[in-house]
Amino acid sequence: MSDPTGYDVLSQAFVAEGVDTMFALLGDANMYWGAVMAQKYGVRVVHARHEHCACAMADGYARHTGKVGVATVTCGPGFTQIMTALTTAARGSIPLVVFAGDSPTSAAWYIQQLELGPLATATGARYLAVKSVDRMLDTVREAFYTARQERCPVVLGVPMDLQKAPFPWGAEYSPSTELMPTPQRPAPDPALVDKLAAMIAESKRPIILAGRGVLRSGAGAAMEALAERCGALLATSLFAKGLFDHNRFGIGVAGAYASPLAREEFAACDLLIGVGAGLGHYTTEAGYLYPNAKTVQIDLNPRGLYQGLRIADMHIKADAKATADAVLAKLVEQKFSSVGARSPMLANQIAAMAARPDSKEFLVADGAVDPRPAMLELDAAIPKDWTVVCGGAHFAGIAVTHMYGRHAQNVHVINDFGAIGSAFSVAIGMAAARNDGKVLLIEGDGSLMMHIQELETLRRMGIRMLICAVNDGGYGAEVHKFRAQGYNPQESVHGRGDIAAIARGFGLRGEKVTSLNRFAALFAAHEQAGQAELWDLHVDDAIPSAPYRRIHFGEV
Repeated sequence: MSDPTGYDVLSQAFVAEGVDTMFALLGDANMYWGAVMAQKYGVRVVHARHEHCACAMADGYARHTGKVGVATVTCGPGFTQIMTALTTAARGSIPLVVFAGDSPTSAAWYIQQLELGPLATATGARYLAVKSVDRMLDTVREAFYTARQERCPVVLGVPMDLQKAPFPWGAEYSPSTELMPTPQRPAPDPALVDKLAAMIAESKRPIILAGRGVLRSGAGAAMEALAERCGALLATSLFAKGLFDHNRFGIGVAGAYASPLAREEFAACDLLIGVGAGLGHYTTEAGYLYPNAKTVQIDLNPRGLYQGLRIADMHIKADAKATADAVLAKLVEQKFSSVGARSPMLANQIAAMAARPDSKEFLVADGAVDPRPAMLELDAAIPKDWTVVCGGAHFAGIAVTHMYGRHAQNVHVINDFGAIGSAFSVAIGMAAARNDGKVLLIEGDGSLMMHIQELETLRRMGIRMLICAVNDGGYGAEVHKFRAQGYNPQESVHGRGDIAAIARGFGLRGEKVTSLNRFAALFAAHEQAGQAELWDLHVDDAIPSAPYRRIHFGEV
């Protein structure tokens, strides 16, 4: 009996690590391994039409499941295509393993040879190379361990000649899950707990600002309990949107997407407690969002200086929930409680703002709709248990501010790197993970057209999801910025293509939407049809979002 090959042992190792789904575009350097994964070990392989998309799909799969997402690309140009998706995953602290087939070590010359390591690390990912057959399994284990422990993407470079080499050792593979440290909640320093409790006791208008760290810690309820005790209002970073939507004193997203009411409250805030949030430039508006507040950052990795900003007056390096529980216990011990800025009037104002986030009147062009009531209507039509994925272009300022009451775990704004074009593939990865069709993508026409070919992937793979393409016939962010500066926006206008027809051309359902009050009926039909569908929402390109009107047009 012949020895197993690298293909076999690599596949066995990936399966032992819990991989049952991966996202791929196959070429010379990964195709045979990919075939073994699918045909011999039964791994579900979602074959993408572009390498960037395969990596972004794995990102979405990881965001939804909490597992390590797995993608595979071939060497050289196959690898260079994933740079943006890899950077987005690194910025979002998404655990990925990318099986990157590499050029053969034995080749004197190979046209697609490229040093993968410097490119991978430039994105913020880790890079591990399989350099010998006898170290192959150890390197796979390290890749998965690093992705899990450090919450980051890891590129595993595997030369194609080592993949097909005999593996004579027959060692049993021990997955990284057996080596992971026991999960812990690092407790805060008691002296810092005392100091924060004293700062809270002196505060009249505190605000707790929660980020992704609160979601990962499962600390949402602990934050609410602490806020209730000290009278704090509750806000989130963009990436924790929805966490406190159910709370009467949740004022929404901080930073550029903050409502006028939230901005007033931040301006009056005298103590800002940032928990599991970066408190970077956009969240704090370069430090001007809460100019009069003392600032405390609670984080497993607090930053004293970040994006050119002094983040906080005090840092507590500890788990979010453990710290909230400790501070609450101290306030109870001291018999301290406060209502802060909380009042029935403020609760009513918050509810009114959520119901109508933007009331500015605009004339609407024929054949197009105002995107703001359209988003309210879309939000009402889609059940709250659905996963909503939103791209990061101009329209996001409307989608984010007009969708309300969804659990933060089901809301994903793909803007970690500020790149358009990734949200579609991330949503496909989430849809592949959920496997029940309950995924809505809200994406701009410019972003969607970057990877429109993945509509074919949806049809071919039988992945069900719903896409709302916010179609303004151009790159809306640039259109509005040009107009704000007095330029003709023609350089960013490409005209409204019939995206619904494109979807139908790929074998999916497609509907053009040029008037309001259609989404409820469209959704009912979508549920009956049972397949992927695209709604081509034609919006007026002369209606800027409230964040853009404030930032670029100088609207007060």
